[in-house]
Amino acid sequence: MKQPWELTLAEASELIRKGELSPVELTQSVLDRISTVEPCVMAWARTQPEKAMADAEKLEKLLRQGTYLGPLHGIPVGVKDLYYTSGVETSAGSKVLVGFVPTFDATVVLRLRGAGAILLGKTATAEFGHADAAATHNPWNPAHTPGGSSSGSAAGLAAGMCLGAFGTQNGGSIVRPAAFCGVVGLKPTYGRISRHGIIPLAWSLEHAGPMAKTVQDVALLLSAVSGMDPNDRTAAAQPVPSYAESLEATPRGLTVGIPDRYFLERSDPAVATSFENAVRALEKLGMRLHKVKLPDCFEAGVSAGRVIMHVEGSAYHHESFKRRRDDYGPKLAALVEAGLLIPAASYLRAQQVRSMAIAAMGHLFTEVDVLVTPSAPGPAPEGLASTGDSVFNAPFSTSGLPAMGVPMGFSPSGLPLGLQVVGRPFDECTVFRVGAAYEAATSWHEQRPAL
Repeated sequence: MKQPWELTLAEASELIRKGELSPVELTQSVLDRISTVEPCVMAWARTQPEKAMADAEKLEKLLRQGTYLGPLHGIPVGVKDLYYTSGVETSAGSKVLVGFVPTFDATVVLRLRGAGAILLGKTATAEFGHADAAATHNPWNPAHTPGGSSSGSAAGLAAGMCLGAFGTQNGGSIVRPAAFCGVVGLKPTYGRISRHGIIPLAWSLEHAGPMAKTVQDVALLLSAVSGMDPNDRTAAAQPVPSYAESLEATPRGLTVGIPDRYFLERSDPAVATSFENAVRALEKLGMRLHKVKLPDCFEAGVSAGRVIMHVEGSAYHHESFKRRRDDYGPKLAALVEAGLLIPAASYLRAQQVRSMAIAAMGHLFTEVDVLVTPSAPGPAPEGLASTGDSVFNAPFSTSGLPAMGVPMGFSPSGLPLGLQVVGRPFDECTVFRVGAAYEAATSWHEQRPAL
């Protein structure tokens, strides 16, 4: 018999809807789990146990009165400490913002609350979402990084300290930690989710996205927060489909693209073997495999994304960096200093190259329905100094394409590996179909760290 904190979001949601599990019982179970394992994992920047329980009691009262807010009613979640939370400190993992308390909620937080989710607190992040790592440990092996920069969101989920979480990604900060911690993470299409009230690293690369234990759980979270927002001009006016319903459609007949280069040549042997097994599993599920030639400008697009991140990151931090240089971590300081040296012409040229790469990737998706790659070149590195390499994720952050990581197996040392599924712009439904089918055909997502 599962403890409430062990449930998937969808399982808990159904039990709450039926009246077989109360929001109070679920929230207390998750808070007890946090008390037990947080000293080892350190996934949270700060929690709000009293406020969470008070919210759970209010949501339980609503149920008794016959009001049900939907699938997230009474579900305990965490948000990365880059999301504004009214009345609650948002420090972005940095000395620079210690004590900063926003006066309003980020749009994602506002929509989560409106859907009935219970905010447990703020999950740990690398400094300002870059590379100076948080103190978070990987639940599968505390001597290894959980990845970053959405470190706490991934580790907290894997350790059973929340049923859903939100991160951000400019390079690989959702998909990579999801892979390292054995959970599901989605970087949606650029513009699918409003970034209003989220502290950016690089504004034209910034994506907000959900993380959870299963593809279905991620689909439920995405449905709750997607859509246009008058406070964010980049939030697209694209219709928001029923993502959960899309999981019911068979993936049989879909064409799955296998890149001709770049990914497997950078993968370690365990990742390469697991990826080959995953591809065979997709074929057995009735999908057609098609080897595709990545655009000639693919690598140039990746390089352009790095230039853009440096320039936009330095622009955002320029004023505070001049005043408080010593309060910045070494990696973020290096990014800012390098970005300040890049000429405006180089930044504009990088944006041009990026546009060319986006157009070329769009043409590639006339041949295939999705592209699949490993989520990372290897398992989580040992130590906490590095959050890992975003080389497999950055191309899709730069192009803005939806990319989802799902568990793909384990390394010989017992660390999780991930499969990345990439789709057309605003076609998260097809990405979900492929990811859910692979998940159902395997048991990797069912395994949890022994904490």
